[in-house]
Amino acid sequence: MGIRMGMVTIDCADPQKLAAFWSAAVDTAVAQDWGEFVMLAPAGEGQVRLAFQKVPEPKVGKNRVHVDFETNDRVAEVERLVSLGASVAYDQVGVVPGLDWTTLADPEGNVFCVGQAH
Repeated sequence: MGIRMGMVTIDCADPQKLAAFWSAAVDTAVAQDWGEFVMLAPAGEGQVRLAFQKVPEPKVGKNRVHVDFETNDRVAEVERLVSLGASVAYDQVGVVPGLDWTTLADPEGNVFCVGQAH
């Protein structure tokens, strides 16, 4: 393949605030901060980096793309993320055979999912 996933960039009003939330959420650090663009270090080997860029317009409506995370303990991870500032949008339990997930929103309303296979 000629390309590979390198980074997911999220538009936001406050890149430093959102980077602080996400660095705690995925247990990594800020790698670069250029004021209006903040990039996190990869969270682990083979992981995609997250970045945050300041945009003038507010988020309106549903994300067209979102990030999905996997865990062995969805309930505990959702509780941890909520304690960091995320909010729960809804749970999908028993809808897809072998996979449950929770859709959350980060502090600026960008949705993401935390799933657990069973």
